[in-house]
Amino acid sequence: MTEGSSLELTAYARSLGIEVEREEDGLPVLAVDFGRNVEGRPGHFHGGATAGLLETAGYAALRTRLLAEGREPQLKPINITVQYLSAGRQKRTFALARITRLGRRNANLTVEAWQDDRTRPIASAVMNILMA
Repeated sequence: MTEGSSLELTAYARSLGIEVEREEDGLPVLAVDFGRNVEGRPGHFHGGATAGLLETAGYAALRTRLLAEGREPQLKPINITVQYLSAGRQKRTFALARITRLGRRNANLTVEAWQDDRTRPIASAVMNILMA
């Protein structure tokens, strides 16, 4: 993302190596390189690391949008559902969230993670977040 961005990722996200790659339509695209910190079975992403990338992308998108509106509520997960679509390989992996509904107290998001081809996601998630 551009210099001077106010988006700071969590310690957990940083420990996995997740970073903000760029912005797209005002929302952050996150990325993580393959390495020991995200490896599950040899040569593949760990499911927890994939879910961590999806969840981090969801919260990053929501925080970005809320800050742009001058809102800073505490975010609490209501429900996060992850679908694993194919194995993540030894490649850089990206994730982008879309806010499908933003209310006063609740937000609904969809998130996708992909590697080479954005039209072929390796995982997706639906997130329902309470804004207290």
